[in-house]
Amino acid sequence: MRLPANALGASTLTPLAHGALNHCFGCGLENPSGLRLKFFTAEDGSIVCPLRLARRFAGPPGHAHGGIIATLLDEAMSKANRARSVTAMTRQMSVEYLRPVPLGARLTLTARHLSAHGRSHHCEAQLADAAGQVLATATALFIAIDPERFRRAAED
Repeated sequence: MRLPANALGASTLTPLAHGALNHCFGCGLENPSGLRLKFFTAEDGSIVCPLRLARRFAGPPGHAHGGIIATLLDEAMSKANRARSVTAMTRQMSVEYLRPVPLGARLTLTARHLSAHGRSHHCEAQLADAAGQVLATATALFIAIDPERFRRAAED
């Protein structure tokens, strides 16, 4: 995987609009328990998210819980689909935890769409520290669904 390690300085970033699902654990600004991530699209089409993880996301002392790291990577890859106007659900994801992820530190989450075949969409993501050291990576298979399915569920 070769995503830009310091994507924040690599290009102009455009905010990625949020959908109607504003209670999402990853990006929902109205979810007080969530991560409240803000995503951007880089000129090359990749997804970028600067972040700092609060202490409430702890696993080992001073470091992020592995489930939160997986959630970050999954959320970024879902935005790589959204940037292509694809609504998709994660079917399979593989995570490599390379180094402990420190709480409170400046981090950069990046993702990109790799390929599409029918309803199948393949993406990759990485989480890096401020020095560009990659801390975790992931690849995933997403299956596209009809966005109307979410609209109906939100109305119930």
